[in-house]
Amino acid sequence: MWSGWTLTAQITACAIIEEADGTTRIEQRQFGAFKKDRRALAEWAAALRPDEVVMESTGIYWKSPYVALETVGIRAQVVNARHVKNVPGRKTDVGDAQWLATLARAGLLRGSFIPPAKLRELRLISRQRQKLVGQLASEKNRLHKVLTDGGVRLGVVVSDLHGQSARAMVKAIILGQAPQEVLKFASREELFDALQGDLTDSHRFVLDELMRHVEEIEARIARFDARLLAELKDQHNALALLQTLPGVDLIGAAMLLVEIGGDMTAFGSADRLASWVGICPGSQRQSLRPPTPLRIRSCGQPNKVRLQVEVPIVDRPSRR
Repeated sequence: MWSGWTLTAQITACAIIEEADGTTRIEQRQFGAFKKDRRALAEWAAALRPDEVVMESTGIYWKSPYVALETVGIRAQVVNARHVKNVPGRKTDVGDAQWLATLARAGLLRGSFIPPAKLRELRLISRQRQKLVGQLASEKNRLHKVLTDGGVRLGVVVSDLHGQSARAMVKAIILGQAPQEVLKFASREELFDALQGDLTDSHRFVLDELMRHVEEIEARIARFDARLLAELKDQHNALALLQTLPGVDLIGAAMLLVEIGGDMTAFGSADRLASWVGICPGSQRQSLRPPTPLRIRSCGQPNKVRLQVEVPIVDRPSRR
């Protein structure tokens, strides 16, 4: 028996059941999206004892039904919707579910990589951390702009405006201290001219709020880091191995491990891993026309692509 599911506000399931005499029959059901409905769905699927269960990876809607199936011992295949397109103009949930079941019966589907339950949970932590890192960068840039708007060009002579000494100087400026007093936090004489500005009370108010928000986000990121590392304490060897990659520190290794897992046989090769991440360029040739330029498809795994950009710059020492 082969079962195909489509997931939206409701779950549409279609089972192709092969009888002992070789004939087939189709059984279709619809379930709601609440926990009791997912439990009923899993019990229905388990009672049919399917050879394979397939569902579309529609946003995040597949996750809860997938967990429900895991509880009854069924490991479903989650397939990319763009790989199983049906006949144009005839798209319905019932038709899509039957189409998935038909493709599964023919052996034409390849499931996506689904990590173990623990790593799926830790992805919530690592991906929220990535969001916080983005917010932190945005707030730091805004603080720099407000300083520049007030005529303080500290960023011209300091490479990292949020290094220890530079941050102390910014806080002193917010408190309204004179440039001569601010210079006690640094020894470079050229800083005096950079600290000359025309900050108003409004500038100082906004700068104070931005600095508070920056430090609050930094504290939250530290808590996320501590929780993530605590949950991965049994993966010491994998984390140590990942840190042998150039530019990857402990947190970078933890975030990589959460995204790709520790079992590389799930991908089969480095090429397939690159394709799964969405950073595998393609070249298309039609007839005698020259090939189109190599390009990276934008529908890959955005969280993984973002991580590939972030990891090489983790913990880069800053000049003050």
